[in-house]
Amino acid sequence: MLTIRKGGHSDLSHIYSAFDMDFDKRELLPKLAIHKGLLHGDLELLLFEEDQTRMTLGYALVFPRGVYGYALLKYFGILPWYREKGVGVQAMRLLHKHYADKQGILAELTVFDEEGKDDYMRKLRKFFARFGYVEVPCDYRLGGAEVELMVKPIKGTADIAPVAHRMIRDFYSRVLLPTTAQRMIDVRRKAGE
Repeated sequence: MLTIRKGGHSDLSHIYSAFDMDFDKRELLPKLAIHKGLLHGDLELLLFEEDQTRMTLGYALVFPRGVYGYALLKYFGILPWYREKGVGVQAMRLLHKHYADKQGILAELTVFDEEGKDDYMRKLRKFFARFGYVEVPCDYRLGGAEVELMVKPIKGTADIAPVAHRMIRDFYSRVLLPTTAQRMIDVRRKAGE
């Protein structure tokens, strides 16, 4: 059985290497920015643990509060030796229960490696769609790579395209310096929206 635990600063020191392994350097938040976010409640580090051994099997880093009452799932990962065993499905269900009071949860799907990009993106889309996530049409780049933004409506609407650019900027402005945010994210409404 899987449980969810809110992690702290010492947990971040242990789990940051998993972020480094699972995500491209261009999309990684600086460790100091994450500590700042944890300190001020602008980020939550969630650890998915096996309930008897308390062994960490996966993680999520979430911006829990933003404009319009939505949360942003920044990082979600299962440690390599627990993948393809249903742990990701259990973890995602726990995550949704944890944020059941939100209007919805946004997720950024990115692929920086061009080789196999289409297959990997298709796999990501399928995984998130399984939980009710739908695509949000917007022109969004993170660290220079195209982002497919998805949202899982909980209490709110899936039609957030007109304000998605404000929501994304708000999340990142809470933890990044303006120059870093400007260099890292580029988001705007899709033409014709």
